[in-house]
Amino acid sequence: MTPIRAGRAKVTAVSAAVLDDASGALERAVKYGGDELPAATADSAIAIVEKVRQRTALVGGHTIVALAGATGSGKSSLFNALVGADVATVGARRPTTSTPSAAIWGDEPAGELLDWLGVKARHHVQPVGAADGRVPGEKADENAIANSGGPLDRLDGLVLLDLPDFDSREQSNRAEAERVLAMVDLFVWVTDPQKYADARLHDDYVAALSTHDAVMLVVLNQVDRLSPSEAGELATDLKRLLELDGVGSTPVLAVSAITGQGLDVLRQRLTNTVVGQNAARDRLAADLRTSAARLRPAVADAEPVLKATDEGELIDALARTAGVAMVVDAVARDHRMEAMARTGWPFTRWVQSFRARPLRRLHLEDTAVEFSDGEMRSVLGRSSIPPPTPAARAAVALATRNLSGRAGSGLPVPWSDAIDAAALPPGAQLTDALDRAVLRTPLRGRTPIWWRVVGVVQVLLALAAVAGVLWYAALWGLGALAFPVPEPPLVGGFVPVPFLLVVGGLVLGLVLAGLSRALAGIGARRRADAVDKQLRSAIATVADEQILAPVRAVLERHRLTREALDKARAV
Repeated sequence: MTPIRAGRAKVTAVSAAVLDDASGALERAVKYGGDELPAATADSAIAIVEKVRQRTALVGGHTIVALAGATGSGKSSLFNALVGADVATVGARRPTTSTPSAAIWGDEPAGELLDWLGVKARHHVQPVGAADGRVPGEKADENAIANSGGPLDRLDGLVLLDLPDFDSREQSNRAEAERVLAMVDLFVWVTDPQKYADARLHDDYVAALSTHDAVMLVVLNQVDRLSPSEAGELATDLKRLLELDGVGSTPVLAVSAITGQGLDVLRQRLTNTVVGQNAARDRLAADLRTSAARLRPAVADAEPVLKATDEGELIDALARTAGVAMVVDAVARDHRMEAMARTGWPFTRWVQSFRARPLRRLHLEDTAVEFSDGEMRSVLGRSSIPPPTPAARAAVALATRNLSGRAGSGLPVPWSDAIDAAALPPGAQLTDALDRAVLRTPLRGRTPIWWRVVGVVQVLLALAAVAGVLWYAALWGLGALAFPVPEPPLVGGFVPVPFLLVVGGLVLGLVLAGLSRALAGIGARRRADAVDKQLRSAIATVADEQILAPVRAVLERHRLTREALDKARAV
């Protein structure tokens, strides 16, 4: 920023759109972060977002500049010198300034802005000629112009504030100074040869606002009390202190409100700021950057990725809790019993009807039918799978802890705790969801074609054996009644047909039943494997809904918070 010619400041302007995007990003970050962000810092961020919204909503091109300093720094005298009138009270009694005063340059109304600032004491700086009775257009005295902020300064739009002492003995005065400082566009820190190294100035204000160096000036006032060499030495030492504060690029201006030394340079700085009309957005952008930077340590640089292998332990534990092994065993036994009831030896298969069916005992026989949740409960009720054992519940707890540990690794403690809470399986709700998953899974497959074929063959063999027995009975009856007994036909010249029917029907039926039993065992294992996969898939869905989805939701909130904060910091 050049002190020579007005309006030649070269700064990178922050557009209203960029400022709005950054403000929205910070607001989203606080929303997404929720309770995982420090409450006080998050509240401060929301306050800054609201300040950005209010400041940008104020119509006009005003630039708010605050003169802030410690007791005795002479800021009120400097304020009067810049205004060209005795507006602020100057005296030996401290504190002199208890409420902020405003001086407004230009004809644009500033009432709404000053109402927002809460500044009641207002002075409108008259243009040159208005106060001395000069006719507009008449050539003005250059000294009058310099003292009144006239056309050479082009200060139209400047709102200059004289604040209470920030080290005042009155707490209300200090609070008022800090309140207004939070709302202004440009800070002018006014110090003097006695207090230029004051710790309160440097530690509590300048260093705390180190990210605001683009909207900061430092004035070493009362240099009329010093020799030129002394003034140079103090300015150099003050510059060193500012470098330690992190604002080494901030200009240091040596001025005297009494003699007017350096006031032209200060006015030029203010003129450049007003003409550029960037101070307000620069200040708001710095506030957003600072707030986002304060929140940024509350999130990590990246989020852990949940892998499919991480879910295996959890699904195994949930399968154990849901009694999948018991259901799969019941499916295999039920499959074998159903196969023997359809393909076994017809003379003994009726015994199967007296044996309890494994799936029926678990209330799972009709799970292939699709019902809604309400209909399922009213029609089927709950399954009769025994409740999970303590060991099974412990396995689920261990699996969820391991999962949350991997998901929360590298995250700040609040986020890790949030993942632990999200991964905590809801006891009764989880058990009920697992039970519904089992009930929804079709446990019976389609009837194999070979069952029908073998069943028909078994019936035919049984009929053949019965026909042979009846044939022999008929022959025995004829003999008992002394009727002629015809000789039965022979097969191969020596095997009677009735004998072949009886022996063939019985033996082949038994052999076919044995073969069917072996095939049923193979089919039962295949069916059990298929059901095991289906049940684990259903349990994986429950795990995703009840445990993994809440964990992913926390990680997604973390990602959105991190990206929003990075966007706000980049303004």
